[in-house]
Amino acid sequence: MTTVSEQQWRLASTALAEQTRRFAELVRSTDPATMCTAHWSVADTLAHVASLAWYYVGLVDREHPPLPVPGFDDYLREVTVDTVADMNDVLLTHLAERRPEPLLDRLCADVDRVLAACAGRAPDETVRWVGDARVPLAGLYAHLVNELLIHGYDVARATGRPWSLPGREAALYLELFMVGVVRHGYGRLVDGGAPPSERRIVVEFRSAYTEPVRFQLLRGRVSFPDPSVRPDVRIDYDPGTLNLVMFGRVSKVRAVLTGGMRVGGRRPWLLPAFLRKFRNPS
Repeated sequence: MTTVSEQQWRLASTALAEQTRRFAELVRSTDPATMCTAHWSVADTLAHVASLAWYYVGLVDREHPPLPVPGFDDYLREVTVDTVADMNDVLLTHLAERRPEPLLDRLCADVDRVLAACAGRAPDETVRWVGDARVPLAGLYAHLVNELLIHGYDVARATGRPWSLPGREAALYLELFMVGVVRHGYGRLVDGGAPPSERRIVVEFRSAYTEPVRFQLLRGRVSFPDPSVRPDVRIDYDPGTLNLVMFGRVSKVRAVLTGGMRVGGRRPWLLPAFLRKFRNPS
């Protein structure tokens, strides 16, 4: 896999600034007490997104005050995709502020700090992330853009507001974050899931916004296959739809029926085994 291009780096930076602005405008237009999910109100959702931006400032600027959670760095190293919900509960317990304006001010200021701290740095420079994964700076941007898009979807759906997941911005999540952690090392982030197998499964993801990306699962590890290896499964996808599926907002059946995803290839029946390992919190 190639490294992050300057064009991708600029796009990710612009997307982070723009989607932060969109999310803030959306939240300002809603009642903070409205429930977005079974457990989170608009205010809780905002606090969650703001906590991530705060955490990311600390990753890229060691002079910035860390999150006020005792032992949080050590705790993060043990987190996997299956325990991210527990991590979020820990954060929201320690960060008790739920007034929208202070949280929005914090979110917007921290995103500005992240962008300023990363300006002039290489997009492939890595930081140690959740689950002891190594994430490139461009991947941090892409992850936070996806959080803004997904949780903006939650807020908009609960409050009847319009909200889109623009394809090029949504595509950054797989293109820069998922590719980035596989390239640089995902630590224990996806521990568990599918048991190790000697059977190689190669899945190709294709969208109108990115170059095709292939991942392989072999002996319990996700990596990039040799270019000569034919894919077993091909997924043609709309990036916004794929992200909503990966984070449990839209079912795979609905995504296929509405045309947001098309699954094909020589052995499409191998996809479920691949996705038991290559998974996200949902």
